[in-house]
Amino acid sequence: MRRHLVTAAVLTTAALTLTACGTTEPAADGKTEKTAERITLTDASGQKVELDGPAKKVVGTEWHEVELLISLGVDPVGVADVKGYKTWDSAVPLKNEPKDIGTRGEPSMDTIAALKPDLIVASTDLPPAAVKQLRKVAPVVEVKSADAADPIGRMTKNLDLLARATGTTEKAGELKKRFEAKIEEGRKALAGAGLAGAKYAFADGYLVSNQTSIRPFTGGSLIGAVNEKLGLKNDWTVKGDPAYGLGTTDVEGLTKLSADVHFAYIGNDGDRNSTPFTGALAKDKVWTSLPFVKKGNVHRLPDGIWMFGGPESMNQYIDSVVTELTKK
Repeated sequence: MRRHLVTAAVLTTAALTLTACGTTEPAADGKTEKTAERITLTDASGQKVELDGPAKKVVGTEWHEVELLISLGVDPVGVADVKGYKTWDSAVPLKNEPKDIGTRGEPSMDTIAALKPDLIVASTDLPPAAVKQLRKVAPVVEVKSADAADPIGRMTKNLDLLARATGTTEKAGELKKRFEAKIEEGRKALAGAGLAGAKYAFADGYLVSNQTSIRPFTGGSLIGAVNEKLGLKNDWTVKGDPAYGLGTTDVEGLTKLSADVHFAYIGNDGDRNSTPFTGALAKDKVWTSLPFVKKGNVHRLPDGIWMFGGPESMNQYIDSVVTELTKK
């Protein structure tokens, strides 16, 4: 189940810095022999982390970080909720068969310890007590999964941090360039279709105890920030939380959206509680009376786009938005 259904707490901002140095030792034959390059970095919690060299056997406790690792060419040996990742993140599929380490909120310490990882990548969303236990197993790099003050900047900082920890900084540079190019490509395509400045509202929704809850992605969300880069005008007036930029409303709250707004959402047929727009709301009188619903300006984007992912999920999202909004 998606842990992000619950609004994340305010997380402490910490600088991400890294230094690395090689050491030399005299070999038996008198020649100088270089040992593995040690890596010292500071993670999102402000904790100093030392690694003997680029991490190879890595465990990820949150899908955002797992996606970043795979994008960088590092296949995690352990992943939280493997089935859920496969359901929700199709942009960067698992290339190996990692061990399922439990839920994203409560990873199994014993399972992780048995993997003997070089590095554990943990979200700052995890309780401090859990992170403290993880540090007894292996070096831990905490990553701040989201920051509504600078969603895209946070995503790229996370990418850079994990690239440094795994010795894949060149690959990180390529990913960032591809993301910037995709934004420019999408912006031009939407402008060419007369959609520059178009009113747009993105959300997801879910059923809890047969009640429909709708979650607006404000300008502080990663999706919202990407939308603005694409030249779309965010039509939500609700406030988002300070981490993920997510709001909350119900079907009556949708009456506050503009009549000419383009309303887009992501559901997932693999999670039956995540598709109320085609399920519970299909016969709801408030929903069916909304001007943008009557005009056919409701767009379901493809399943498997992880809204809290990395550059490659955002590239997939951009392609989907452009395709959907510009189709005849």
